[in-house]
Amino acid sequence: MSTGVVMMMGSHPRHFAVARSLKEGGHLRAMVVEQREDFVPEPDPSWDPHYQELFRLHFEKRRLAEKEAFGGIDPEEICRGIPCLRSSREELNSEKVLGFLRKHQSPMLVSYGVHRLSPDVISLFPEKAFNIHGGLSPWFRGNTTLFWPFYFLKPNYAGMTIHRLSERLDGGDILHHSLPELRRGDGIHDVASRAVLQVAEDLGKILARLDQGTELKCVPQKSPGKLFVTSDWTPQTLTVIYDLFGDRIVDRFLDGTLIRDDPEVVDFFRNCPE
Repeated sequence: MSTGVVMMMGSHPRHFAVARSLKEGGHLRAMVVEQREDFVPEPDPSWDPHYQELFRLHFEKRRLAEKEAFGGIDPEEICRGIPCLRSSREELNSEKVLGFLRKHQSPMLVSYGVHRLSPDVISLFPEKAFNIHGGLSPWFRGNTTLFWPFYFLKPNYAGMTIHRLSERLDGGDILHHSLPELRRGDGIHDVASRAVLQVAEDLGKILARLDQGTELKCVPQKSPGKLFVTSDWTPQTLTVIYDLFGDRIVDRFLDGTLIRDDPEVVDFFRNCPE
C-alpha cells in the first residue's frame, strides 16, 4: 500500500499539476483546495501605462508557460474519485476543514499554495506534515519567491523546497530542495514551471522510498535567510526582468556574464541513499 497523502493546495494550474502527479502515483487520498486569486489578474488602472503593460505581459507569459508545461489541467478530472473539499481563505483552518481532515486521515499532509495553516491542522499529522514552498529556503522565503532569484540575477536559485510545517513561515526543517534544469532560451516562467514539475517528480520518488521503509531525514535551516512579503513585489520590479534583460536572464547566466554562486542544497536522495 503506497503512502497516503492529504493535499491542502491552491487552485492554480501549478497546484493541480502536483496533485495530478500524486494521484497518478497512487498516493493522493484527499484534497482541500483553497480558492486563490485570479490566475491572470488585471493591473490597477491608476498605474503608469507602461507598468500596466508589463503586468499584463508578465501574467500572460505565466499562463502560456504553465499551459505548455502542464498540458490541459482539468481540476474536475483530478478531483474525480478523490474526496475534495473546496475552501475559501477564511475557511482554511475552520472546524469544517478540520472535520474533513479527521474523516480522511492519512499518514502525510502536503500543503502547497495555501495560506498559513493553524497548529490545530498541523497537529493532525504529528510526524509527517510537509509544505512545498515555491522557492529555495532559507534564501528566498515568503511570497513571490520564484520571482526574486531572477530580480537578483541568480536564476540558479530558482527552485522548490519540501520542508516540515512549522509555526515559522517557510522555516521548518528541510527534507529536500528541487532544482530545475536551466535551458537556453528560458524565460522566468519556463524555469518556474519546470521547478514545479521537478518537485512533483522528486516528491513521487521520495514517497516511493518511504514505501520501501526509508526513514525521513530533515536538515534544520541554518540561517533566517530573507523573508519576502507581498508589498516587496511591485509592477516596477518587472522592469528588471523585461526592460533591462528582455526575459533572457537565464541566457546571460549560461553565457557566464553574471556573477555566479551556487546554493548548498539539501538532497534527500544523497542524505538517504538506498
